[in-house]
Amino acid sequence: MSDSCNSRHFSWLMKSCYPNPNDNSTTVVYAVAPKSSSSITNNNNNCLSSNISSLPDDILIDCLSRVPPSSIPNLSLVCRRWTRLLLSPIFSDLRRNHGLLRHTLFALSAADSALFAATIRFHPDQTDNNNTESPWKVSAFLPDNVVSTLGNQGFPSHARLSAVGPRIYIVGRNATLRYDTWTGTVTARSPMMISRKKFAAAAVSGKIYVAGGGPRTTAVEECDPDEDKWRVVAHSSRSRYGCIGASVDGVFYVIGGLKLGASGNDQLRAASIEAHVYASSMDLYDVEARAWLRSRAVPGGGCVVAACAAAGHIYVLASHAVELTFWRFDARRKAVAGSGGGFGEWCRIKCPPLPAQISVDSTVRFCCAGVGDKVVLVQVSGCIDDLLRRSGRGGRGMKEGLVLVYDTVAGEWRRAADLPEIVRRASCVCVEC
Repeated sequence: MSDSCNSRHFSWLMKSCYPNPNDNSTTVVYAVAPKSSSSITNNNNNCLSSNISSLPDDILIDCLSRVPPSSIPNLSLVCRRWTRLLLSPIFSDLRRNHGLLRHTLFALSAADSALFAATIRFHPDQTDNNNTESPWKVSAFLPDNVVSTLGNQGFPSHARLSAVGPRIYIVGRNATLRYDTWTGTVTARSPMMISRKKFAAAAVSGKIYVAGGGPRTTAVEECDPDEDKWRVVAHSSRSRYGCIGASVDGVFYVIGGLKLGASGNDQLRAASIEAHVYASSMDLYDVEARAWLRSRAVPGGGCVVAACAAAGHIYVLASHAVELTFWRFDARRKAVAGSGGGFGEWCRIKCPPLPAQISVDSTVRFCCAGVGDKVVLVQVSGCIDDLLRRSGRGGRGMKEGLVLVYDTVAGEWRRAADLPEIVRRASCVCVEC
């Protein structure tokens, strides 16, 4: 098959997807999947015309799974049947087996009512530790009423991103967008039932779960992307604000955050102690069993400032006022032979080598994303020059957009290319595409 889907090949694909109205044949026998329209002979030795629409789903999806990445956007536009097959988990599994899937980090931001997407692709087959990803690529979308509405609500710095297949769901306080990474299109989807801000969100088994985001709700919502419907599936024991979501092995993790809503001196004192516990804890919701597992907490306390899932573990960056610590939580519920450790165990690991000028406060924010067997930490807000000027130290520091990569296998950090300057106050998510 051609490496690119030009107009000539694309026209054939569209024509071959529809049956020939002049073809009265009823029986077609295939030895192998055809590469083009062909003639084959039936039992009566009559020459019959065939088309690709006659293929059963399992053979067709196997053929489609072998095409180069550059052709996928065109294939998804051929017909609804092809779109359904391309979005199925089987298609992703087949491409993964063929070595055609790549982990791509998306950083999305909004400015002047436009949506910007910066992408960087990681190549696991490279051996040079200093060159394991491609340069950042930036694309922009024309102003749109939906994007403008989200932008007025602090999008995407207060929105949450979740990837389901090749699509990114941008869940805002009162609106939701779906960004198709294949076609580059953005469409509006149904908003959450409950208005939330700084909530936890993660994709689990093809569905999106959200929790927290306000002092007056403990509801956990589930969104089915296919039906575009939200529903409440559970209630947590704590109402968190400013929490982070992640998922591993069918469990939705609600990490960190604060408890709000206390009044009075005694209540404020109690709330202060409880808020410290909230800031370092994790609630675990088993989406299949519809049950909560035993809560866990980061050893030594601290405030969770970034977290993500990668390679069967939860990685947490915590602040302890005068220092940062980096932790790994074993989230694999099934025993892994020879891996050591077990579900629920914490391990302190090497802290990211942040510049000395960076101090974690309300002006500096980090975003953490698991990219295959790597953890990518991105400084998505806070200009170090401004911090230096406010502290009276002067001089020039680092701009927003620092990117650090942690190799979970080697246990080492390295610096990657900085986020492009046009992408400000971004939210990040990894997509296999």
